[in-house]
Amino acid sequence: MTATQTLPLTTEADGVVRVGKTRVTLDTVIAAFLDGATAEEIAQQYPALDLADIYSVIAYYLRQRGEVEAYLRQRQEQARGIRGQNEARFDPSGVRERLLARRARAGL
Repeated sequence: MTATQTLPLTTEADGVVRVGKTRVTLDTVIAAFLDGATAEEIAQQYPALDLADIYSVIAYYLRQRGEVEAYLRQRQEQARGIRGQNEARFDPSGVRERLLARRARAGL
């Protein structure tokens, strides 16, 4: 008997790959797996995910490691770019001190 299953991944218009019909990203599932989480632990952490979908995603990663890792590198580069843009627009230096001063003025 041969069974064909559809991979439970959806690519959004912005290029982000999500698992099943959830907002959980491929990045999230693979990061958890690489951190040592089992499929069951990932399902507990993200109850919106179906356990079978998690197993399918992990199997896909193991079979297509190069392709998935290229995608993950691209996403990390995008995140670094966005972080750089945000830091250029909103200088993060001194934030803690400003927040503590504001808290002191408010008497908290």
